[in-house]
Amino acid sequence: MHMRTIKERIHWIGAVDWDRRLFDALIPLPDGTTYNAYLIEGSERTALLDTVDPPLAEPWLARIAEVPKIDYIVSHHAEQDHSGTIGRVLEHFPQAKVITSPKAKSMLMDLLRIPDDAIVTVADGETLSLGDKTLKFIHTPWVHWPETMVSYLEEDRILFSCDFFGSHIASGDLYVKDQCRVYEAAKRYFAEIMMPFKSTIAKNMEKLKGYEIRMIAPSHGQIYDQPAWIMDAYREWVGAPPHNLVVLPYVSMHGSTQQMVDHLIAALADRDVRVEPFNLVVTDIGKLAISLVDAATIVVGTPTVLAGPHPLAAYGAFLANALRPKALFLSIIGSYGWGGKTVETLAGMIPNLKVEVLDPVLCKGQPTPEAFAALDHLADTIAAKHKGLGLL
Repeated sequence: MHMRTIKERIHWIGAVDWDRRLFDALIPLPDGTTYNAYLIEGSERTALLDTVDPPLAEPWLARIAEVPKIDYIVSHHAEQDHSGTIGRVLEHFPQAKVITSPKAKSMLMDLLRIPDDAIVTVADGETLSLGDKTLKFIHTPWVHWPETMVSYLEEDRILFSCDFFGSHIASGDLYVKDQCRVYEAAKRYFAEIMMPFKSTIAKNMEKLKGYEIRMIAPSHGQIYDQPAWIMDAYREWVGAPPHNLVVLPYVSMHGSTQQMVDHLIAALADRDVRVEPFNLVVTDIGKLAISLVDAATIVVGTPTVLAGPHPLAAYGAFLANALRPKALFLSIIGSYGWGGKTVETLAGMIPNLKVEVLDPVLCKGQPTPEAFAALDHLADTIAAKHKGLGLL
């Protein structure tokens, strides 16, 4: 895709990855993604903000080679999809200096072999004059790596936000056109890579309060020409209480756990508690992550395999522990053949979750009337907990 003008002498010069379906060999990309780089032409100097992922380098570098000059390459984040092509740009513009945060310098040298003498570090709040345009650098650590920063173009009130406010969508749209679609994609993006750092992100949101932001240009997804709604969404995801929602990741081998899951779903619905089940055999983990943003309660459903939880249930617990959602309560339901330590194993896998563990419901073989009654009691307990917090 060709260079596209955002405002006079401010351009999008990124790449659209229509076919990518997996990120970091982990994160599903059902809608592809974009790698957004931006070119700012000041009256005296020109800055390139970020590059593209190396697999898309060749056609992108052909367009970069047509730029008359690049004085600065701003690296907001050392990860490959942002900075992986910096070395190739330096081959075209050897006089250019790479502008980055102090923490990013060693990462760029170690991960991408960018030479020491090509890098200039900037302090939090430092500015860079391009002549009639001024970039201000704001350090935003742990959004989502420790070295991350963003850039604010003072004269045009544009925030170049790196991974902050991003979304994985391959599109020909330069700006957000379908807000509902972008909201879900941005929430998925937040859930998968930002949610573990909620408290730090809240602090970085506070740092942005003093800036008039007319436009947000992230590193992935479309540009927000009406940025207030995505900033409000982040405040909700980071700081608002959880919702009246039970997230129920589960797996069933021979139908016993499935019967228990189905019963609990109905029991919770009867008590006006919203529930979202995820069969871990087929689920998109990104969808599960989205639901965890809002969940007040997590219930893991699993059969017993070799005296412990099913590996997929263990993976679900590991994922929740890594993402650190706001959930306040957790329980476990499932079946077993002769015994085991399912509860103890899963409980030991979630040290990052500050949750109250509700009495689990396990049954031997097919669920009995007593097991169904215990599930009803669990539903009563969850409903009471949610109501006590004003969620129901």
